[in-house]
Amino acid sequence: MTFKGYSLLLSIISTALISCSPSKRTEYSVGQIKTPKGDIILWLYDETPNHKKSFIQLANDGYWDTLTFNRVIPDFVAQGGCPDTPEGFSDPEYLLPPEFNEHLLHEYGALGAGRDNNPDKLSARCQFYIVQNREGEHRLDGDYTIFGKVLKGMDVVDSIVNVDRDSTDKPFVPITLDVNIIQLTSDELKEMGFDPQAPF
Repeated sequence: MTFKGYSLLLSIISTALISCSPSKRTEYSVGQIKTPKGDIILWLYDETPNHKKSFIQLANDGYWDTLTFNRVIPDFVAQGGCPDTPEGFSDPEYLLPPEFNEHLLHEYGALGAGRDNNPDKLSARCQFYIVQNREGEHRLDGDYTIFGKVLKGMDVVDSIVNVDRDSTDKPFVPITLDVNIIQLTSDELKEMGFDPQAPF
C-alpha cells in the first residue's frame, strides 16, 4: 500500500472513531410533554432515583395521556396530572417518600412532585408541576421534591400559565398531556445548553 493509501485508510478510521465517540453513542432518557401549545423537554435527576423511576414508568404506561394541566397560575406553577382530590393523594400505589436534596431547588423551570398536607410529605407521584416564577419558589424548598428541570420549552410553560382559567385556576380550554420518554444523545442535550456530565 502506498503512503497515500495509508493516509486515506487512517483518515477513514479516524472519521469512524469520531462518529462512534461516546458523546454521540451514549443516550439519556428524558421526559417529553406534548401539549397543544408545544413540546416541553425534561431532564430527570439521578439524585432522586425513585421519583425518576416513577415518572418514567407512568409515562411509559400512558398514565397522563388522558389528563391535563389542571391548575395553572402565572408567576407560580403549571400543574398537571391527577386532580386535587382525596383519591389522587390517598392511593398507596401513587405515593412516594420525599427525596429532598439541598442542591435541587424550586428555580424557574424546576419539575416537582405534588402532594397534599400529609405529615410525611409523601409525593403524589401521579401529579407534577413546573415552576414558572422567574424568581423561583424557594419557600417550597425542603417541602416538595424537585426531581427534574425543563431543558427546552419554558416558552410553552409561560404560555400555558397565561391561558384563561376559572376560579380554581383550571383552564377553560383543556391543555392536554401526552407524556413520553425519549432518548437523546449527549450532543443533542448540549445543543439545548445542557451538559449531562456537569454537576447540578
